[in-house]
Amino acid sequence: MPTIYLETVINADIKICFDLSRSIDLHQISTVKTKEKAIAGITTGLVNTGDFVTWEAIHFGIKQQLTSKISEVEPYVHFRDEQLKGAFKYFIHDHYFRTENNKVVMVDNFEFSSPFGIIGKLFDKLVLTNYMKGFLIERNQTIKEFAETDKWKKVLNA
Repeated sequence: MPTIYLETVINADIKICFDLSRSIDLHQISTVKTKEKAIAGITTGLVNTGDFVTWEAIHFGIKQQLTSKISEVEPYVHFRDEQLKGAFKYFIHDHYFRTENNKVVMVDNFEFSSPFGIIGKLFDKLVLTNYMKGFLIERNQTIKEFAETDKWKKVLNA
């Protein structure tokens, strides 16, 4: 199973970084290229344990829907979202947060697998891992940009 591990260093308060990461509104801003939109479940604000979100987006030129559930939240330390329905065979996305040298280290650990047996595994290796890594990097750069400026206030209603 492919796993993507990313660390993003952010010069901001850990609470702001954690909440931006849980923000439906910021996620939609960060995924404008794929036209991602929350269409069911929690469609605005911050997700919490037990919440689900159905996203509609265009990936690889195909309109898709994916439903994920927030299965764990430990404030300012960790949260997990998992696919309930969608194009993946499965995915588990853990988000971790810690403070180091007065900065936040935001960690993504994204495990996933495509359906379709050996063909899916080949697709994961040749295409999907790099695609998803780029997707997550772009999302994290948006979180960093908002957290390190006053833009976070517009999203978190501060």
